[in-house]
Amino acid sequence: MEKYNMQKVYKIIMLIIITIIVTSLITAFATYHYLSNNISFAKKNETVTGLEATLSMFRSELEERYIGEIDDEALIEGAMKGYISALGDPYTVYYTKEEMDEIMEETNGNYVGIGIYMLLDKENDVISVISPIEGSPAEEAGIKPGDIITKIDGVSYTGSQMEEASNKIKGEEGTKVNIEILRGTEIIELELTRRKIIISHVATKKLDGNIGYIAISDFEGECSKEFKEKYENLKKQGITKLIIDIRNNGGGLVNEAIKIADFMTEKDSTLLITANKNGEEEISKSTQKPIINMPIVVLMNEYSASASEILAGALKDNNIATLVGKTTYGKGIIQTLERLSDGSGLKITTEKYYTPNHNEIHEIGITPDVEVDLKESEDTQLQKAIDVLNKK
Repeated sequence: MEKYNMQKVYKIIMLIIITIIVTSLITAFATYHYLSNNISFAKKNETVTGLEATLSMFRSELEERYIGEIDDEALIEGAMKGYISALGDPYTVYYTKEEMDEIMEETNGNYVGIGIYMLLDKENDVISVISPIEGSPAEEAGIKPGDIITKIDGVSYTGSQMEEASNKIKGEEGTKVNIEILRGTEIIELELTRRKIIISHVATKKLDGNIGYIAISDFEGECSKEFKEKYENLKKQGITKLIIDIRNNGGGLVNEAIKIADFMTEKDSTLLITANKNGEEEISKSTQKPIINMPIVVLMNEYSASASEILAGALKDNNIATLVGKTTYGKGIIQTLERLSDGSGLKITTEKYYTPNHNEIHEIGITPDVEVDLKESEDTQLQKAIDVLNKK
């Protein structure tokens, strides 16, 4: 009996010990997660609170001491632009509602301005003119590819301020804007009148020897649809060879470039490889049999950028075209443009891209198969493209 009681007491003691251990483990586990979550939450709120506190302090100082009127909307827009600008990426930009409206108009093929395509010259931190738009105030004033925009209405702008400069050039139809340009060592001052610019993305003509010529000025709007229609018109005229001119084309919509490449490549051919910030890759492939089956030359130069390089890289790596001209600009990153709920917008650099053979483009560019300098007196690059095709 005594032995039985001892065993019973022993079991009770062991049960109590086990209960204490299990309870301690559960308590420790819950406490760990509680503290982890709250520390994380505190850190997040510490950042927000710090920013809010700083802005609140600025606001109090302004209300107490600033002698002018306080425009809350302008302050918020300025804060947003400064916040995004501090990333140091000239391609990641905050847009106001008005700026977003203008961008949508440009994408659809019309806007009010002077009609120029511009590019950031990273090496020299200047704004370089890619080309004036045909029939625009810029073309009529004699602005040329390679001109550097130094001042707008007396205010100096660097390359990293290209978005601001672009917005400054735009304005109401009929108003004037003063542009200072550096051409070589010569400084040129121009006064231009803004007007509505209608953009045609694709221009064509038939050359001697049944050669079709298609120039793509940008990849905005429904560029691929326009390209297909104009190619089919050339085909009806009996062309047997094709030149695609993407010189001075600063880019545009990635999907439009991919669609055009799809017209010339075999189904399931790789056209583009993109990688996000985690290094996760996505491959874009052609979806149809080619509708263009003929010798092709792509004309390109140092102002061919972004979507232009996507098209050139896809055709080069798939052995579809011979590239003639100069090494391209080297913008191998993709921006995503999102319209926010208040009508403003945010353009963010979200991906890096590579050619089908996984060649890097960013800050490198695409090298032509046949390198040719352009002379002022004649289009030596176009002539070389014709010579290449005549040998095929």
